[in-house]
Amino acid sequence: MAAVCVFCASSDSIDAGYIDLAREVGARLAAAGHSLVSGGGRVSMMGALAAAARAGGAHTVGVIPSHLIPYEVADTEADELVVVDTMRERKRIMDERSDAVLALPGGIGTLEELFEMWTSASLGMHQKPVIVLDPDGFYAPLWEYLYSLRDKGFVRQAALDALHRVTSVDDALALIDAAAA
Repeated sequence: MAAVCVFCASSDSIDAGYIDLAREVGARLAAAGHSLVSGGGRVSMMGALAAAARAGGAHTVGVIPSHLIPYEVADTEADELVVVDTMRERKRIMDERSDAVLALPGGIGTLEELFEMWTSASLGMHQKPVIVLDPDGFYAPLWEYLYSLRDKGFVRQAALDALHRVTSVDDALALIDAAAA
């Protein structure tokens, strides 16, 4: 089974449907026997994801910088809560502790984490699948922009091919399961 690093929103001002998506992903990861590596917060999508994964029996690892604890309210229920000094340390540990990367809808933090993992995959620095779960077109403007960058020669097609866009939890789990096999 795989340790799955999930990037997603920690903002409390988002549509409840995204919270439901995070719960579904957490529950489905647990049901498939995977563990979860997350940003260590217990609010919004991040918290719903971790709580659902734990409720389903998954091992959960939260990695949070100490300065974010007041904002993201640390997930003290995590099986392992790793408190670090910097965002760079957070990402390094999340990378080291995971076998696959899954991005759900999120803001600039999610985008930054996704782009770093995608860039390193496209450069051959790791073989983990980098997956974007986009059931409702949240990321459609980003994909249009990325395709325009490809068309202008700024992004290689091989780099785009290193990023998997899926529209269902089933499709995301299929990629994760294939990587774990």
